[in-house]
Amino acid sequence: MEASKIWDECLAFIRSNTSEEVYETWFKPIKAISLQDKTLKIEVPTQLYYEWLETHFVDLLRAALTKVLGRNAKLIYAVRMSKTDDQAKINYPGASKPKINTVNPKSRIIKDINPFVIPGVEKVTIDSNLNPNYTFDNFIEGPNNKLARNAGMAIAKRVNEVAFNPLFIFGGVGLGKTHLANAVGVEIKRLHPGKNVLYVSMEKFSQQYASATINNTRNDFLQFYQMMDVLIVDDVQFLAGKEGAQKAFFQIFNHLHQNKKILIFTSDKAPVEIKDIKGRLLSRFKWGLAAELKAPNYETRVRIIKAKLFADGMEMPEDVIHYIAQNVRSNIREIEGILTSLIAQATYMHREINLDLAQEVIDKIVRHQKPHFSCEMIKQHVAKFFNIDVSLLDTKRRKRQIVMARQVAMYLAKKFTKAPLEQIGREIGNKDHATVIYSLKVVNDLMDTDKKFRKFVDEIENGLYNL
Repeated sequence: MEASKIWDECLAFIRSNTSEEVYETWFKPIKAISLQDKTLKIEVPTQLYYEWLETHFVDLLRAALTKVLGRNAKLIYAVRMSKTDDQAKINYPGASKPKINTVNPKSRIIKDINPFVIPGVEKVTIDSNLNPNYTFDNFIEGPNNKLARNAGMAIAKRVNEVAFNPLFIFGGVGLGKTHLANAVGVEIKRLHPGKNVLYVSMEKFSQQYASATINNTRNDFLQFYQMMDVLIVDDVQFLAGKEGAQKAFFQIFNHLHQNKKILIFTSDKAPVEIKDIKGRLLSRFKWGLAAELKAPNYETRVRIIKAKLFADGMEMPEDVIHYIAQNVRSNIREIEGILTSLIAQATYMHREINLDLAQEVIDKIVRHQKPHFSCEMIKQHVAKFFNIDVSLLDTKRRKRQIVMARQVAMYLAKKFTKAPLEQIGREIGNKDHATVIYSLKVVNDLMDTDKKFRKFVDEIENGLYNL
């Protein structure tokens, strides 16, 4: 009873000095076993549980004990193991079974552990999830990507003494962000095979976090990511609006950065342009180097085409190569699509690859496809057309001209981007999903019933093609 009373006093102190979520998760389940002199023994469910307390809350525990029992207070843990405790593994893609020093789970025993000592965790090998085909050798350097490529090479060569961290690679669709991020990871694994490197998309990270929350394995999830020497996260902009995942990512970022581990992020936006991410996390994206990838210039496009043909064991006339480079300018992915179509035509239709065929394919694929626009580009264009300041679209003002401009921008964003409705609402007016649906209905109804309005919207839409 005395031990329980002392521990209750400690819990009261801990609760007042931490968040309710932390208290409920990590401290409330602990039970007091005994008190001898000023040594309190407490029971925790698993070894992993004990390790997390010692790693993250040792100062808080020490302060609580000192306050309740005095300066010479000591704490002893008892870890009660069950037959399933050794199966508390991290079930995420890329993770192997972590080997944690535990007592024998087959015999249900209690093991005393010295207080405030962080136990050792054996080194484990993680499946990196890297694409081995994305290397520096087949990443064509040009003025559009030189800074980002050189920064990635510097990280790979001097992984233990990097001058900037994180490396934040940003740029439009199909410019090589994923290729470059993977290339850094592949090179690190080649030069430093003992390093734990993990590549993950932000979409996958968010799914894992949601699953961990539902299955009450959030702490295993965090520990897994905190084991990394190099963490590469693709499309980090998709963290926007996901408050729980942001908190977890913030913890992981801080742990890795403080321990001088490497962080590499990619995004379709510069850090300053990403919305709906907590300021404290967004500021950390700016700590290192932000390197932009731009559309390749003509000379780089020629080299990209030749490199891809060489890799596929194909040949094309020089005039065809240069024609493609002159007419396919937006991104590398589009170039790959044209080459695939030309090769398919030559193989399956028994046609010669020449200028006529190249022109025919490019006319069908490039000149008749929807151009790629971002919500921000559309918002800027619509505001200019309505002759209003773009910042007014994000206000709560109900002036008819502003409301209509916002609704038209949402309509065009839905038509010309792949952004989900939630993202369109966030980026155009800071509105919710329901507001976007209503705006789309308003614009569609007006276009069906008002010819002048339809002509007006068509004029705005045609103007997009000239951007």
